[in-house]
Amino acid sequence: MVKGKIVNILRRFVPPYKGLMVLNILFNLFSTILSLFSFAAIIPVLRILFGLTAVDVQWTDLSTVHGLQETIAALRSNLYFMLNDQIALHGSSYVLLMLGIFLVIMTGLKCGAAWLANYYMVPIRTGVLRDLRQQLYDKILALPMGYFTEARRGDVISRMTNDVNEVEASIMSALDILFKDPVMILVYLVTLFIISWQLTLFVLILMPIAIFFIGRIGRSLKKASTRGQEQNAEILSSVDETLLGLRVVKGFNAQHKLRSRFDTLINATRATFNRINRRYYLAHPLSEFLGTTLIAIILWFGGLLILSDHATIDASTFIYYLVIFYSIINPSKDLSKAAYGIRRGMASLERIDAVLNTESNIIEPAQPQKVVFEKEIRFEGVHFHYQPEREVLAAIDLTIPKGKTVALVGQSGSGKTTMTDLVPRFYDPTAGAITLDGVDIRRFATHDLRALMGIVCQEPVLFNDTVYNNITFGVDTTQPAPNGMSWQQAVEQAARIANAHQFITDMPEGYDTVIGDRGSRLSGGQRQRLSIARAILKNPPILILDEATSALDTESEKLVQEALEHLMAERTTLVVAHRLSTIKHADLICVLHEGQIVERGTHEDLYKLGGYYTKLVDMQQ
Repeated sequence: MVKGKIVNILRRFVPPYKGLMVLNILFNLFSTILSLFSFAAIIPVLRILFGLTAVDVQWTDLSTVHGLQETIAALRSNLYFMLNDQIALHGSSYVLLMLGIFLVIMTGLKCGAAWLANYYMVPIRTGVLRDLRQQLYDKILALPMGYFTEARRGDVISRMTNDVNEVEASIMSALDILFKDPVMILVYLVTLFIISWQLTLFVLILMPIAIFFIGRIGRSLKKASTRGQEQNAEILSSVDETLLGLRVVKGFNAQHKLRSRFDTLINATRATFNRINRRYYLAHPLSEFLGTTLIAIILWFGGLLILSDHATIDASTFIYYLVIFYSIINPSKDLSKAAYGIRRGMASLERIDAVLNTESNIIEPAQPQKVVFEKEIRFEGVHFHYQPEREVLAAIDLTIPKGKTVALVGQSGSGKTTMTDLVPRFYDPTAGAITLDGVDIRRFATHDLRALMGIVCQEPVLFNDTVYNNITFGVDTTQPAPNGMSWQQAVEQAARIANAHQFITDMPEGYDTVIGDRGSRLSGGQRQRLSIARAILKNPPILILDEATSALDTESEKLVQEALEHLMAERTTLVVAHRLSTIKHADLICVLHEGQIVERGTHEDLYKLGGYYTKLVDMQQ
């Protein structure tokens, strides 16, 4: 199971970094081989220290030997011959010094190779993390609005932050180990077989028992980790709701209720992560205990081989064997932790994939038509529902001629905003069609369609950036500004038309002033006028106004209404309005009730009818 997941992860994340991966594996291999040379210096050192260096060895011509075992024996014999020769010429102390220098040089080269392996691993880890974040962010931008009506914002943020960080901490750390430790283990095992195949075979019989015990501990980690990440998402959602509703919370003295709910949530999360981390941290001590047990058994079995009548290994070589075997224990422990990390990280990766694999119901046409708008927008038998059991719009037929203003009025929940959301394809009708000059808007690329439109919402959407950057948000400032102006001049002109230039110039840094999170440093009217200036600068032929003045005081409403009248001039405008005084001069007013257009006409004609519209006007007066 884990092996299959590892293969899928490698196929998914590593291909863009194949060159770096090859260099990482290559230097890990160099580091491992150099460590063997470092350890090899132990044998002659021990033989010299304990006076075991053979005096009767002869130089062997390697061209006369055959087979691996004979070659190894000949190399060992030649090494001892050279040691004897050097001891005879310079003494044992000199040879020990030379062996020490050899050990230091080999260790230095080994450490350098290990550093280079990590040097090339770093851009793989950071690159994969960047790619995953970019994919997730791009997907969030591409997902339809309908996805976010069902998904909690805190959960989406959690997947973007906590889950991505968990993938980096768990899976990418595990991949780092998987690129390095298997190479070390393989090289060390081959060396152990060369030294003593009997002893190594005995070890390999015991190792599956240790692996079995380690594997059993990690099987429940994935399920617990999934629950833990879900609880982290709930915490973020709770904090997000608290920050958005802080005025209401304090106003109703409801802090104790939210604190009690939050306390329950964080305690449950703590309990979940207690279980996860206790199992996770059991991997290291358990593998260390099992490794030490294996060492003890090897000491016993190796002793039998050394003390037998037909010894296949001498004492100094056995110590070298133990050193190499002990060097396998650390990478083996790391591999067991890597298996835990993958199980833990897979829970987060699956939560990320749940977003990445979400299919958008806004389908882009394979061969989009060129957008042309010269005549009209038309709703033709449009039906729409968010949930199958409740239809929001039913049999909507409406024509909006180019250059005309059409207003939508009605009670809350009657479907006004939904109608405006269908025009830029934030949603698609469940039945019927919306056409632009007779062409279904689903045959246009959404980017081209939305390029025709400017949107001003009831709640202005501004960003924690400068005034200038917020106004130019909807245009490409790398292209020339309109009418031969500079972009600064165009921005100031749009701000003047929107009645915003005066308050902007009164700000500390004028158009370079940062306006805070969601424009928190501005009043409601100022925020709305900035969003209108943004729409004016874009200069769209189609304008959608969704209750743009309903949340303003009288003075701000007057300034905003003047700005809107400038904006609406000679544009095709679809207006959603609660304050009916703002749409008296609309070319057509449509009254919606329970998802249907029940009345349509001018203000005077509708008021004379004495129907729904008359009741709405009288209630407001």
